[in-house]
Amino acid sequence: MNKSYETYARKEENMSEVVLEIKHMHKSFGPIVALKDVNLTVSRGEIHGLIGENGSGKSTITSIAAGMQKATAGEMTFLGKPWDPSSMIDAKRHGVSMILQEANTIPGCTVAENLFAGQEDQFSRFGFVDSKRMNREADALLDRFELTAFRGKTPVNSLNFEDRKLIELVRALEEGPELLVIDETTTALSMEGRNLLYRLMHDLAENKNKAVIFISHDMDEILSHCTTLTVLRDGEIRGVIYKDEFAEEGCVSKIRKLMVGRDIGEKMYREDSQASSEEEMVLEFCNVNYPTVKDFSLKLHKGEIVGIGGLSGCGMHEVGRLAFGLLMPDTGSVRYKGKDVLSPKDAVEKGIGYISKDRDTEAIILNGSIESNIVLAKLGDLAKGAWLSPSSIRKTSEEQIRTMEIKCLSGKQWVNTLSGGNKQKVSFAKWLAKGSDLIIMDCPTRGVDIGVKQSMYRLINQMKKQGKAILMISEEMTELIGMSDRLIIMKDSRISKEFERSAELKETDVIEYML
Repeated sequence: MNKSYETYARKEENMSEVVLEIKHMHKSFGPIVALKDVNLTVSRGEIHGLIGENGSGKSTITSIAAGMQKATAGEMTFLGKPWDPSSMIDAKRHGVSMILQEANTIPGCTVAENLFAGQEDQFSRFGFVDSKRMNREADALLDRFELTAFRGKTPVNSLNFEDRKLIELVRALEEGPELLVIDETTTALSMEGRNLLYRLMHDLAENKNKAVIFISHDMDEILSHCTTLTVLRDGEIRGVIYKDEFAEEGCVSKIRKLMVGRDIGEKMYREDSQASSEEEMVLEFCNVNYPTVKDFSLKLHKGEIVGIGGLSGCGMHEVGRLAFGLLMPDTGSVRYKGKDVLSPKDAVEKGIGYISKDRDTEAIILNGSIESNIVLAKLGDLAKGAWLSPSSIRKTSEEQIRTMEIKCLSGKQWVNTLSGGNKQKVSFAKWLAKGSDLIIMDCPTRGVDIGVKQSMYRLINQMKKQGKAILMISEEMTELIGMSDRLIIMKDSRISKEFERSAELKETDVIEYML
């Protein structure tokens, strides 16, 4: 039996079990064409991966299927019936749940109110919501998913980004969807959170015979967990690959080439294997204590990349926020070139930049133009007295759009119309435009495709060579090992081990100090 006939037979076998079918879908945002004649079939028992560069159309397809927006043209069927949900709530009620890449919890509400958003009627009597009963139901639901670090009455604003993503996961699964869409969620999760997600989606597909659409830029993750993989580029489907092809020689190269239209090679990180830095010290932590950081001391020099890694709750993300003045230490001090960092405003004025893990809330202004985001930190430098020169603003923005290769029509385009990877480029561009000497990067390549990752790593290495100091906090151990001059591992709020850059350093050497 030849390969093409095998593929045809597999498709025919699955046709009777189709959950979602998309035919000739098109989507345009004004002059921007996001999807071109997309055809996609997702069947029961399937974990269907979508992969492609940022802006390739992955999230656009699934957001239409989940009721977030409407297609420009085309048709969908769900469980054999025409499908055109009016909203995400409508889609969820009928069996399609989606977990978004960015935070999608409701601020100012409790965990229980988030879990049961749109379902308040089941807890209402005579027009009043029984909050105690809602909290009890939420606690039982959290226990079912083995999440005990927070309760139904916990204010969602008090939780970190990862915990908010776990709430979204529980909310998506609590009614038992026929189709679960997971859009780049694992990039926001620790190792424990990822393993929980993997277990749940395999249980949904394999034991409950439901369907999963799994969007990820992580090739190992996609190949480990998916049964079918659809590759997109520039809004079009470029290929469909099945599980029995994943192990074939050259499969990864084939997928990458389908994604980017060229062979991008294997080189990702720095090619040198020796640690290097200049003598001048830029950032110093002196015996810093905070509720989640204990007795933390660190010296970071010009031209040095210091990486910080660990498991969820180890304190590494708080270290970045302390360095930027978003948090203040209980004891000890954080100093930039010998002077205390007093606030984010003070940090920016001193020459510190901060790229937050929570990109859409803290790193960029979604309802603003690319241009206004890029020049935001530099406005004081561009001003001539009380006057801001439009030509200087435009020139600064256009220079960074070229440098970062941001895909857009112009600097006037709003950031909320960009893909995740291009949003991240804007967050980088803001601090490059400012000329910051120290940049704190918290999960800098989260939600970014492999081509963009390569360019970002080249940029980070270039910044190092220019003498900039970089504090890189990441949950991706490979990038920490690949880019850092020194790698600090945190466990239980403390430094458990420090490694110097070495060609022999492997993930297995590091993990024992995290657990």
